[in-house]
Formats: sequence, C-alpha cells, structure tokens
Amino acid sequence: MRELSAPSPARSAWLRQRQRRQRLIRLWQVSLLLAVLAVWELSVRLGWSDGFLFSSPSRMAATLVQLCRDGSLAVHIGTSCLETAVGFLLGTALGAAVAVCMWWSESLARVLDPYLVVLGALPKTALGPIFIVWMGAGMGSIILMTLAISLIVTILNMYVGFQSTDEQKLRLMRSLGATRLQILGMLVLPANYPTLFNTLKVNVGLSWVGAMMGEFLVSRAGLGYLIVYGSQVFNMDLVMTSVVILAAAAVVMYRLVLWVEKILNRLWGLQP
Repeated sequence: MRELSAPSPARSAWLRQRQRRQRLIRLWQVSLLLAVLAVWELSVRLGWSDGFLFSSPSRMAATLVQLCRDGSLAVHIGTSCLETAVGFLLGTALGAAVAVCMWWSESLARVLDPYLVVLGALPKTALGPIFIVWMGAGMGSIILMTLAISLIVTILNMYVGFQSTDEQKLRLMRSLGATRLQILGMLVLPANYPTLFNTLKVNVGLSWVGAMMGEFLVSRAGLGYLIVYGSQVFNMDLVMTSVVILAAAAVVMYRLVLWVEKILNRLWGLQP
C-alpha cells in the first residue's frame, strides 16, 4: 500500500492555526451561552424579571430533575423522537421517490407541479383536524402531520436538483448510448448527493415542527404535550424546560445527519 506522505511544514502550521481558531470559536460559543444563563438567573434573583413568567435556569434544572425522578422524561422524549424520526424518514424517502418519478416523466412533472405549489403554500395546521379524523387521536395523525410538512419540501428541492444536473454530461451519456436508468444511477443521483443532505438538514427542523404541531393538537405524551400542559396550568418552569429539551433533541438529530454525511463522504472518497 502507498504510504501517505507527511504534511509540509506550511500545511502543518495552517492546520494548527485552524484548530486554534476552531477551539476559540467553541470557547466563545460556550461563554456566550453561560453568560446568557447567568444574566437570566441573576435577573430573576434580583427581581428584574418575574420568575413565574420567565422561569430561570435553576428552576428549570429542578424541574428537569423532577421529571427524571418520576420517570416521565424518557417517555416524553422517546415519544417525540419516535414521531419525528418516522416522519423524517418517510418524508425524505417518499419525497425523493416522487422527485425521481417527476424527473423520469416530464408529463408527470407538469401534472403535479400546480398541486405541489398549492400544497406547499397551504398552512399544514389546516390539515391537522383532517388527519385526526383519518388516523384517530394518536401517534398516527402526528406522524402524518410531520410527513406532510417535510414531503413537499423534499420533492421540490430534489426535483430542482435533478433538473440542474450538468447538461453537457447528460448529452455525453446519451451520445454513448446510456439508458435513462443508467443516467439516473450513474449521473443524476450521484450529482445530487449534496442536495439530498441539504434537504435532510432542512427536514430535521421541519420534522420537529410537524411533530410539535401534531402534539399541540392531539397527544397524550411528548414534549409538545408537556408544553401545552404546562401553559394550561401556568407552569412556565415545565414549559421552558420542555423547550430547552426540544432544542437539544433537534440539535442532536441535526448532528446525526452531519455525522452520517461525514462518514459517507469518507467512504466514497469525497473528503480526506
């Protein structure tokens, strides 16, 4: 096997400088978060803001400990994560499949185009009661809401990416006698690999929005349920704690997408 040569002194210095810059950015990010939490806690303790309305980091920590002790935290987080993950995966898979069909058949794309525009502009909350009637007041309607939000975005983004494939490369493959299936598998799909992962990153946020909207309408468990219940009983500690947990869960899911992208990039030799 060919041994990798050691980096030059100039590149080593550049890598060290880059690492120092990244560590400095992380330090500033953590410092900013800690400063916000400190000012928030101090404002409540000094009476500058009402802890009943705005809660505080210490009260949120106490609420988090209480949820962990009674065992309900894992149930609510698991429920929301399951609903979001299922809707996320279904929306991405079905959206990509429909986009492929639209690329394959121009007539189908023209037929579906006005409907996609209307569905994309339609507020998905208007469909919530319909989903509840169809699927019942349970997890199915929440997953369907999540799917509805991410599906249209996936179809439109992937189809636009397919249509933007390099025309010269398409002509070259056609001139060499490639079939439409070969063009799809060997050119169109690989060329839109970045588009797929950009769509996945967008769908992370959209899927959480859909899950929370569904849980706001009908749910017996989940982070959205905690937020609604906390607001109904004026327990802002529970509401703010649930919002923070929701933000953390969304970040973890986003980082998972980045992690998968990084692994595939290395596997396929797209990055060192």
